[in-house]
Amino acid sequence: MDRRLVIAAALSLIPAAVSAAGGEERKKGGGAGFVQIKAIVATIVRRDGSRGVITVECGLDTSDDKMRQRATASEPRLRAAYAGFVQAYAAGLPTGGLPDADYLARELQRLTDQTLGQKGAKFLLGTILIN
Repeated sequence: MDRRLVIAAALSLIPAAVSAAGGEERKKGGGAGFVQIKAIVATIVRRDGSRGVITVECGLDTSDDKMRQRATASEPRLRAAYAGFVQAYAAGLPTGGLPDADYLARELQRLTDQTLGQKGAKFLLGTILIN
């Protein structure tokens, strides 16, 4: 059997498999006005003195479609602002200290309003993981 024919036949099946997979973009959840932000990660010092990682998962909830589009377009700037704050906050945590979720949510909401230039997007704090 000719290898070229086998390879050509296999390659011709790829577009059919892709179109059968659904091709439509799937939203992760949270509703039409929800913008999910990728996890923000920073290093911390554990109780035993070794390095650990703090991960903050979050998103934005908007009721206005125009604000949602603005938040989606500003996602790289939002992530940079969030990462800078979480890294500075994690560096100031005492060894083995636990993060203050209320303080984090309040300050990250302030950064959201500042970065977007207006209020209207509600910052939602998902989880804070320490590993």
